[in-house]
Amino acid sequence: MPPRSLQSFAEAVRRELNEHLLPFWLDRAVDEAHGGFIGRMAHDGTVDPQAPKGLILNARLLWTFSATYRVNRDPRCWDMAERAVDYFKDYFWDTTHGGAFWLLDREGHVLDDKKKIYGQAFSIYALAEHYQAFGAGSALQHAQQLFNLIEIHSRDRKNGGYIEVCNRDWSPAEDSRLSDKDMDAQKSMNNHLHLLEAYTNLYRVWPDGTLRERLAELVDLFERRIVDPSTGHLQHFFDTAWKPQSTDYTFGHDIEASWLLCEAVEVLDNAELTAPAQRLALRLAQATLAEGLDEDGGLYYAGQAGEVTDPNREWWPQAEAVVGFLNAYALSSDKALLDAAQKAWDYVEQYFIDRQHGEWFWRVRPDGTPDPNEPKVSEWKSPYHNVRACLEVLRRLTQIM
Repeated sequence: MPPRSLQSFAEAVRRELNEHLLPFWLDRAVDEAHGGFIGRMAHDGTVDPQAPKGLILNARLLWTFSATYRVNRDPRCWDMAERAVDYFKDYFWDTTHGGAFWLLDREGHVLDDKKKIYGQAFSIYALAEHYQAFGAGSALQHAQQLFNLIEIHSRDRKNGGYIEVCNRDWSPAEDSRLSDKDMDAQKSMNNHLHLLEAYTNLYRVWPDGTLRERLAELVDLFERRIVDPSTGHLQHFFDTAWKPQSTDYTFGHDIEASWLLCEAVEVLDNAELTAPAQRLALRLAQATLAEGLDEDGGLYYAGQAGEVTDPNREWWPQAEAVVGFLNAYALSSDKALLDAAQKAWDYVEQYFIDRQHGEWFWRVRPDGTPDPNEPKVSEWKSPYHNVRACLEVLRRLTQIM
């Protein structure tokens, strides 16, 4: 497909956001029977009424409706944001020890009381967004409490960074895995990436001195510890002293980190950090373009030692690719990166958007066919990546048009 005009690009993204993605979540996400939001919806739109409710889904919905309200002032987004923040405070919040539970049953009873730092980070990210949208002091107070709890109980004062998982009482947990597919390692790239994201958003509304120091430390950790200097990819798992425990990488995390690092140094407004972080961001984007983007615009899932190890495409890396390549174009004026962003979006339109049942497919195979075994909604499948991509793309295209 030949490159479209930037105006046409923006119109396609705006149409997808307003006519497809937001209506899906506004109309079909609410759990009328048990409160909050549904926990799972199959590929074909069938809702599982017994599904548990995950912290990540609730936090990402809270972020989504708060962020979209800031743009469109739609009262339905206000209502949904309030539903999400109320459910978080009433059911996910641990009134005894502080922090947020990881998993609830359909009626809001606790199934997993672990304090997974990844989940606390997304809660901060969402609560800070809610405060930006509505000025609700209680949301900011909960976010501040979470920041303090993480800093007290999760931060590694000797080696830097943060441990992965705490028990309900914030003592260190024996099992450090975020999910069954993850390595049981003391530290991970993914945890630190989303702490970086959360602290960035919190600093926008709470320019606290300690928060500023910790955010700068996270930027530094990506440069010194997490990015493999020999490959330009993010390493995934580490021991306590930051010795790498894995050699594979995921192109979606590489390209997502590239623009989140730029966001972090933008809010910090620190000249000493900005130039190195932008160089690192550009290297991550260029490595993703060189090794991870197929000729058809689809982003491969994973690689190792310069070879693609998982050629499938998933909704969230594809969404992050559009934003990351646009960000890299703004840094470099390299038209190849702008073309990559457009190709990645063209792939979304051609293969990811489910025009029959709504939303985007979780996974698309290399031949362009969707995987029907993956859900549309789950503890992990939410509107955060694709709605955020639409909002970011529209903002960035406005700046360069």
